Amino acid sequence: MTVPKKISIASLYEFTGHHLLWLTAWVSSVTLMHQYTDWEINAFPWFPLPLIGTAVAFYVGFKNNQSYERLWEARKLWGEIAIASRMLVTMVLNYKSGEPDAGEHAEERQQIVRRHIAYLYQLRQQLLEPPEWDHLSLEGFWGKGYTSHRRDKLNMRFQQELDSIAIEQYLPAEECMMLKAYKNKALRLLNVQTQVIQQLFESKSINMVQQMEFQSNIRSFNESQGRMERIKQSPFPRKYATFSFIFVCVFIFMLPFGIVGELSKLGSVGVWFSIPVGVIIGWIFVAMEMIGDYSENPFDGLHTDVPMLYICREIEIDLLQALGATEIPAPVKPKAHVLI
Repeated sequence: MTVPKKISIASLYEFTGHHLLWLTAWVSSVTLMHQYTDWEINAFPWFPLPLIGTAVAFYVGFKNNQSYERLWEARKLWGEIAIASRMLVTMVLNYKSGEPDAGEHAEERQQIVRRHIAYLYQLRQQLLEPPEWDHLSLEGFWGKGYTSHRRDKLNMRFQQELDSIAIEQYLPAEECMMLKAYKNKALRLLNVQTQVIQQLFESKSINMVQQMEFQSNIRSFNESQGRMERIKQSPFPRKYATFSFIFVCVFIFMLPFGIVGELSKLGSVGVWFSIPVGVIIGWIFVAMEMIGDYSENPFDGLHTDVPMLYICREIEIDLLQALGATEIPAPVKPKAHVLI
């Protein structure tokens, strides 16, 4: 997640700057052909371009709106997990049955909180796995090459914070070994939490009403995880995404022909002026397409996504402080104006 109010020129260039190269080459080639050949490019009519551009802008705007909905829903779900996590630690520390023969079970209660911290990082790790349709899974330079390089570059900036994540330190050794046999490890941790809470009820450490509230809290994590997995595993409708890309390509292909034909009416100065005008207009449409394209999956670990590491660390700090722990990890701070 990019945190400054205004994005720097360097950040804009890092995100879309490489597209300026081929845009400049394409617009310049059409301009040079018009200027130094007998090809009557200026015969290309201007009037279709505004119509096509308007249609493409509406279509791309619709796609971006839907992509933002996916991103914002993902952020709200992590917010719900943060709220439920604070409720969990409050209940763990304060809910007691009051029965005279009920034990404190302090170790079991602390392990519930520590297991929940492990659950948060495990959920983050599962969500970072790229699906088949994601940029990180695409073959070629723009897939595993360029996009993976961008995520690796971000991870290098936060290498110290990532190295401090150790799910194993919050789980018993035998539980870690058993966890390896499960595909959905985060779900398994929630199931263990349910079992431990049931044991607290059977030992009369908590009463039935408190047990129901505990189980309702665990159910909220199941629901939030399920919604996140729905976003992760359900791609943006591919026809919407594919035709948006095709329409932008068609518009950019036709753009320099119409611009040079129209501006050539102003003379040779107008012909050369068509290069920066065409590049700027083309870059705007490419940037709009990329914003929607990269917002489809808010769990890629890129600078456009939900800052899951930051959220997990904030919850971890809150829970450890509630337990009275002395070794508290440092919060995740923005680096190069980005949180992951």
